[in-house]
Amino acid sequence: MADPKGFLNHGREVARSRPVDVRLKDWNEVYVPGSLLPIISKQASRCMDCGIPFCHNGCPLGNLIPEWNDYAYREDWTEASERLHATNNFPEFTGRLCPAPCEAACVLGINQPPVTIKNVEVSIIDKAWDSGDVKPQAPERLSGKTVAVIGSGPAGLAAAQQLTRAGHTVAVYERADRVGGLLRYGIPEFKMEKRHINRRIEQMRAEGTRFRTGIEIGRDLKATDLRKRYDAVVIAAGATTARDLPVPGRELKGVYQAMEYLPLANKVQEGDYVTSPVSAEGKHVVVIGGGDTGADCVGTAHRQGAASVTQLEIMPRPGEERNPNQPWPTFPMLYKVTSAHEEGGERVYSVSTTHFEGDEDGNVQWLHLTEVEFIDGKLTPKPGTERKIPAQLVTLAMGFTGTDRENGLVEQFGLELDERGNIARDADFATNVPGVFVAGDAGRGQSLIVWAIAEGRSAARGCDRFLTGASELPAPIRPTDRSLMV
Repeated sequence: MADPKGFLNHGREVARSRPVDVRLKDWNEVYVPGSLLPIISKQASRCMDCGIPFCHNGCPLGNLIPEWNDYAYREDWTEASERLHATNNFPEFTGRLCPAPCEAACVLGINQPPVTIKNVEVSIIDKAWDSGDVKPQAPERLSGKTVAVIGSGPAGLAAAQQLTRAGHTVAVYERADRVGGLLRYGIPEFKMEKRHINRRIEQMRAEGTRFRTGIEIGRDLKATDLRKRYDAVVIAAGATTARDLPVPGRELKGVYQAMEYLPLANKVQEGDYVTSPVSAEGKHVVVIGGGDTGADCVGTAHRQGAASVTQLEIMPRPGEERNPNQPWPTFPMLYKVTSAHEEGGERVYSVSTTHFEGDEDGNVQWLHLTEVEFIDGKLTPKPGTERKIPAQLVTLAMGFTGTDRENGLVEQFGLELDERGNIARDADFATNVPGVFVAGDAGRGQSLIVWAIAEGRSAARGCDRFLTGASELPAPIRPTDRSLMV
C-alpha cells in the first residue's frame, strides 16, 4: 500500500490546463507541460489498496493500478513503468484519451473524488520515455510464421506488437498515408500530439514490425491474395462507416462527416496543407452529436477561428450525479465538460435536425431543428418548438455503424457478421475463416481506445495459438466481455 492515510491527507488534484486564450493560438496539448510530476506522488498515495480493487474490473485491460500507484508514490518510476506495460502496450495513448472507467470504479469514489488514475498513468509513461526506460523488445528467435495486420489503429498496433514479440514476422497494412489510424487522423493534436505515435512506431520498427501504408485491403490488394501470402491475418480495420443524417438539404455544400473534417486539420499539422481545405474560419459552425468526436470538432473549429460553435445532442442533458440505474462501480453517463467545451461555444440538448437550408449557390446557411421529448419511450418532436440557427459549416458526429462494407474486405474473405453487423468471432477472436482473426471496433463495434488495445492483445494470443499450438501471450479479455457496462 502506498500511504495508509493518503486518501485522508490529500484531495484530488488533476493536470493543469493552459489558459484558453493561450492554447487557442496553437495546436499543442492543452495541459501545462510538467505540471503533473510535482503532485503525482501525493495523488498516487490516495490509492487505498482495497481488498477488492474494483479498478481492475473497471479497466478492460486489467491494469495493475494499485501496484503502479504504489511505485509512483515511492517515485520508483522504472518499476512503475514495468507494471504499467505488463498489461498495456501504449499507456501514453490511454493516459491521454481514455475516459477512465477505472476511476468510475475506484472504491474511494464511493464517497470521495476518486484517485487520479489516468494522470498517474500518463505521468509514469512520460517519465519512462524521458528516462530511456522504454526500449525495443525484439524477440530472441523467430518462429518462421508470417502475419498480416489490417489497420494501424490502437487494436492493430497492439496486436502487431504482441505478435512481433512472440517471434512472428508481422506486416501492418494501413490504407492512409501514415500509420496510426484514428489516433493519427481522428484525434486532434490538442488532445494528443502525434509525436507520441511516432516514437512508438519507431520502437515497433526496431522490434521488427513492418508497415505498409497507402494500401487498402479489398481495393488495392484483394483479401484472398493477402491470405495466401501470410500464415494468418488479424483484421483491425475499425468501424468506419459513419451514421448519416438523411434529411432534406443533406446534399448542400458545407455539410460533412466528422471524419471528413477532422483529418484535414491533422494533415495541416503534419505539413500536408498550409490551411485546411475545409476550415471553420469566420463561419457559424454546428456540430451534430454530443460525444467525444463532436467535442473534437468543437475544439478544432475554435482553433480555426469559427464565428460561433453550437453542438447539438438529441438526448437530454445528462446529470452531474449518478442515476440510480448506474450505481457504483458501473461507468455512469454524466454531464462532461471537455477541454473543447471550456473554450467556448453552446451546447443544446433534446433537439433534432429537421432539414438544412442553403443559398442559391448550394451552400448551407441555416439548420432547422425542433425540440424533442420522450413519450412512451420514443423521442417525439414537441409542437411549436421549431426554429433555425445559422450554419455555414456542419459536421456530423453521430457515431459509427460498423466496418467498411464498400471496399470488399468482408465479402472477399467471406466473413460472417453478427446480429449487430460486426465481424463475428469466437472466444479466440477467430472468424469463420481459418487463420483470420478480428480485433477492436471491427468486431466489437464503436468503442473505447482501451477496449481496442485489450482486444488487440487478446486477438494476438488467439492468432499465436493458431500458428504454434500454444501461446504465452496474455489474454486479458473475451469477445463477450463488457467490463462494468462500458
